[in-house]
Order: sequence, then structure tokens, then C-alpha cells
Amino acid sequence: MVHHDRLSDPNAEYTMRDLSGETLGLDADRGIRDAEITDVQTTMVDGNYPWILVRVYTDAGIVGTGESYWGGGDTAIVDRMRPFLLGENPLDVDRLYEHLVQKMSGEGSVSGKVISAISGIEIALHDAAGKLLDVPVYQLLGGKYRDEVRVYCDCHAGDEAEPESNADEAERVVEELGYDALKFDLDVPSGYEVDRAHRHLRQPAIEHKVEIVEAVTERIGDRADVAFDCHWSYGAGSAKRLAEALEPYDVWWLEDPIPPENHDVQRTVTESTSTPIATGENVFRTHGQRRLLTEEAVDIIAPDIPKVGGLREGMKIANLADVFYVPVAMHNVASPIGTMASAQLGAAIPNALAVEFHSYQLGWWEDLVAESDLIEGGRMTIPEEPGLGLTLDMDTVAEKMVDGEELFDEA
Repeated sequence: MVHHDRLSDPNAEYTMRDLSGETLGLDADRGIRDAEITDVQTTMVDGNYPWILVRVYTDAGIVGTGESYWGGGDTAIVDRMRPFLLGENPLDVDRLYEHLVQKMSGEGSVSGKVISAISGIEIALHDAAGKLLDVPVYQLLGGKYRDEVRVYCDCHAGDEAEPESNADEAERVVEELGYDALKFDLDVPSGYEVDRAHRHLRQPAIEHKVEIVEAVTERIGDRADVAFDCHWSYGAGSAKRLAEALEPYDVWWLEDPIPPENHDVQRTVTESTSTPIATGENVFRTHGQRRLLTEEAVDIIAPDIPKVGGLREGMKIANLADVFYVPVAMHNVASPIGTMASAQLGAAIPNALAVEFHSYQLGWWEDLVAESDLIEGGRMTIPEEPGLGLTLDMDTVAEKMVDGEELFDEA
């Protein structure tokens, strides 16, 4: 752990010493707030999704690590932004975020891969800033409401179209892995589809989905909350009929029943049913989430932090959601880096419901970092170490890199 001398006196000579007492980083006549970014590097790891890791290097010997939402081309977009960050102060997180949004406006920085790439840099800046200031990321976000954050497990049965197969997997995850919050897919083949492109559900298809929900919720009972994901698959009428058919069951939420573009339709679907409706993964920044919240078109908002704009943008969304008494369930398909970033935000906001975990069937997910037991009993404990509180295991990164990627430099 790095120790910061004379932190309370900005005019004092500044050094950083590791436990051996060796002086690192800044010149003696420079203060902690004079640190500069010297490089930005990316590597893509082949997890259950492509995990795009971003590192911000500083002349203080501190390196911050973040993660950008997966998708081809993000590493190139991050590389494109490197010149806009060199020589900048890594503590100016908000200013640099807005700087990147403005500089990348021609590439479409209001949404999509560009804002996801900026998200990875923004998370890395928080990690670096926390290390420079010797505080956890949650402290940079205003302090914490809780010491641990609930994690819900995105489950996949052997036969996802077979109701009892889903129920068996739900029981296994609850009993063997200790989760009390789960999610299953409902956009699975029922055998009654004629043409998926028109987004219409025939009644037998709705009845098949009800059978899945009934099997899982009745098997689990009150041992766990269970949500169900539709992946934007259905038209408005079919979504309303499906949500109504699920009202007798204990559904935590029904996620993304319709495509994400038309917020007016989203509002009518949500208003039509007592089944809680969640969405938000496929809209970007606070501006994208605004109408969902201000028009009460959603019961649970589900931003993806390495995708939506990063931690500060996630905080803005959570604050707006709190005005409308809407809880936040963070979508997440990330490595330990992005997952911990979401958990740090979850610790710092009052309305955090849960953070998704999408890698329970990947045996080496936790090997990516030196720390262990990150998720226990369906909870993620928030570290007290500076920054995100995680240390990349470079051997695992090297072993699992996507072909053609280059390993990060050491600090």
C-alpha cells in the first residue's frame, strides 16, 4: 500500500513511499495535485464476454485500471483519445470526462461505443485518483451507505426453454452458491414462434413463458428474488399481455420487454401492469435515462456503468432516479474491474438495489485479480483499499488476452 506524506499540507514537499521507504513518483517540488497522465493503454481479455481493460499511467508511479463495455473497436477508440489525456491531471475526473465527450463529438460521443470507451477511461481515472488521495472510490463519490452490495446472479440452465431445467438451476444457485437474487432469460424458443421479426407473441408462447416463471418462482419460494429478461424482443401489445400474465407470480422485475428506442411505448407498457418493469441498459448517459425517469416509464432503472458513461454519470442517473423513488439495479457483464466499479457506486448511492453478476459459470473470473472471495453469499464487500481496491493479475491477463492484443506495461 502506498503511503502519502504531508497530505494535509498542499505546500509541503510531496513524496510517495512504498513499504520499503523507496521514494516514488513526483519531483520534490511538486504536490499531489500536480500529477500528470503519461499514457493510456488497453488490453482485451477473452472472458465470457470480451473484457476491455483500460489503464491510465501517471508520473506519480500510480496506475488506474478501468473497464469499458465489450464490443469490437473500443480499444481503437480508447487509443484515439490518448493524445487528449497526456499531460492532464488525473484528479480532474469530471473535467476530463467532459473534455473527452467534446473532443469525440464527431465520432458520436453521446452514445454507443464511444461513450463506452470513455466510461472505461473514467473508471480508470477514479481508480488512479483514489490511489493518489489514499481513499476508496466510494469516498470520491461521497461516502457509503452500506459495506456490502447485493449481487444478483444471471443464470443459464442446461435447457433454457425447459421450465424444470430453469427451476433446477435456480435451486442449485441458491443452495450451492448462496445467492438470494437471480435472473433468467425469457426470450427463449417456445416452439410456437412463426416469425420473430414481427415481435408478436402467440398465446401458446406466452403460456410457455409463464410456465418458466411459475416453475422457477414456485421452486424457490421466498429464498430468493427472481427477475426475468426479455432482451427487447417483443412488440407493445405482446409485452403488455406477457406482463399481465405474470402478475400472479412473484416476479422481481421483467426486463427489457420491448425495444429501447421509443420511450412513449415504454411508458405505456409500464403503466399497463403491476409486474415491475426494468430497463436502461441500452440508453446512454443521464440524458438517455431522463425521460424514462421523469415520465415514470420504468419501475427499476438498470444502467450499465462501464457503458453508460462511468461512475460519475452513474451517480447522476442514480440521483435523478432517487428524485422519483426508483431503485437502481445495475446491469453488468464485466470482469472483476467493472463489477467492482459498479459495486463501489452501489455502496455510495441510497437507492442501489443490486449489481448483476454474469460470470458464475466461468471458473477463472476471479483469477483476473490478486484479491479473492470477491462475491460471497450473494454479496460483494466493498474494499477499504485505495481506488477500486483490486490488483490485476498480469499472468492471468497475459494468458487470457484476445489473440493479437498486447499486454499492459507494468507501473
